[in-house]
Order: sequence, then structure tokens, then C-alpha cells
Amino acid sequence: MKICKIVGAALITLSLCLPAAAQETPPPNVAAYNVEVIIFRATTALGAPENWAAEASDRNFSNDSNAGESVPGDATQVGHFIKSLPESQFLLNDIETKLHASAGYAPLAHVAWSQTASAWGTRAGFALARLGVDVPGLSGTVVLERGQFLHLGMTLDYAPASSPAGLAAPPGTVFTLNAGRRVRFNERNYFDHPAFGVIAIVTPVPGTRPAGR
Repeated sequence: MKICKIVGAALITLSLCLPAAAQETPPPNVAAYNVEVIIFRATTALGAPENWAAEASDRNFSNDSNAGESVPGDATQVGHFIKSLPESQFLLNDIETKLHASAGYAPLAHVAWSQTASAWGTRAGFALARLGVDVPGLSGTVVLERGQFLHLGMTLDYAPASSPAGLAAPPGTVFTLNAGRRVRFNERNYFDHPAFGVIAIVTPVPGTRPAGR
């Protein structure tokens, strides 16, 4: 069921430290981060059939809030969207090329942006639409939190037109990827699901305070 076991062998040679993308400098003493994600679907089953109706009832990693826009309370505790990054600053283009060339995966979206992080435990993140993702059947929220360490998480729902063969999922099934983990700068992270997955990388914006390593 773990995508990292399946795609890891093909991608492991690419998991090297990468330079941070060039970026404008946010206000002094504010840590800012570049986040890049590739969301891809499986064209064949990546795991055994499950109770898909029950998985959506799991506790969400995010609180489905638009960080820095509509979260009540102390605004310094939630992340602020700085700007989208152009394709010329993407760090995962080689991964997308490999996914396009593979028989088992197909990229759905590839986006990158700059933001400050929310405080640990707020679960305040940005909706996919805010990040520039417009894919039929795909919705959810991506969360970057900072405590002692930096954590990236997401709650994503994907309702494909047809489910991968072998998952025993009836038409109209909504698959949910609900995960979060500690991340380190410049390391590629894999978030797995039998129907779809995410590859992500977080880098510090040059000139900002690199808090929450």
C-alpha cells in the first residue's frame, strides 16, 4: 500500500539536497518557506481493497481554514500566503517527467508557492484552489505548521471518474488522503494512498529566518 515502496526505487536516486528556489524577501524576522507539491493518481491499484466509505470519517489533519485569511484569533499564529511560484522555480520537474513516463501513475497537478507557517496545532492551511490547483474531483487543504520542528500535512479528497482496477471501489467513491509529518528542508516527501499520492518538498525562502527546522 505504500507508494514509497513502489515508486521509491525509481525516484530514490533523485532524493538529493537541492538549492532553494530564488524568491522575493518577506518582511525581516519572518520565516518563510517555499512549498512544492505534485499530486498524482494511480492508474493501477497500489494496495488492497479497503472500506472506502469508512475512510472519509477519519479525523482530518487540517481544519479546512484559509490560513491568514479567515481564521479568528491571533493572526500571527496562522500562515500567510505570499505568492505562487513560476514553473521556472520548480524543483520537482524531473519527478513529474518520470511520472508521465511511467505506466502506473499520471500527474494531476504540480504547483509551488511561498508562505509563512502556521503555529503547531492550529491545522490552518490553504485550500487547493487557493494554491492554483483546479482538477475535477480533487479538493482539500495543505497545512504547513511550525513548532519545534516543521510539519507538512494535508487532507485531500479525490473522486476520479473511474477508480483504479483492483480496489473494489464503486463508481463515485471519494478517496481521502489524510496525513502529516515532520519535514526537513530540501528533502522529498511521499504521502501515500492506494488511489493517489503526493510528492512534496519544502525549502526556506532566502533571506528569512529559517525557524522550525
